[in-house]
Amino acid sequence: MSNILPAGTPAPDFSLHVTPDQKLALSELRGKPVILAFYPADWSPVCGDQMALYNEILPEFEKFGAVLVGVSVDGAWCHEAFAKDRHLQFPLAADFEPKGGVARTYGAYRAEDGVCERALFVIDAKGIIAWSYCSPVALNPGADGILEALENLPKQEKP
Repeated sequence: MSNILPAGTPAPDFSLHVTPDQKLALSELRGKPVILAFYPADWSPVCGDQMALYNEILPEFEKFGAVLVGVSVDGAWCHEAFAKDRHLQFPLAADFEPKGGVARTYGAYRAEDGVCERALFVIDAKGIIAWSYCSPVALNPGADGILEALENLPKQEKP
């Protein structure tokens, strides 16, 4: 497993395509908590289950004012088809070119496989990583750690 960035580290900014013609920069989300969910690939069984779970509990994340962004090395067109098929209501960022460039900055790239680790980050409103976790790639990490990290954010960051 990679050595992902630990809590207390400033979250590296990035700008990635979330649709074929739109980009999202992490800095645009400053002022609210952000959940970055790196995952290996669209269409794989574990990734599909993980993203479907997060989609289902999106209202729980939103209670904390948090924004969820999924990140994988798949292209924007692939993300668009995957999100439509799974009815996902949150953006999927395409860390496509240079492949895994953003995942590498977070220590969440599996160079031997050419995909992202299954890594989670909760970033506070000031852009500092409050919590990070790297799950074995074949296991869905669920959402308990994310929810606990959101709960533990300073009170002034909660709506």
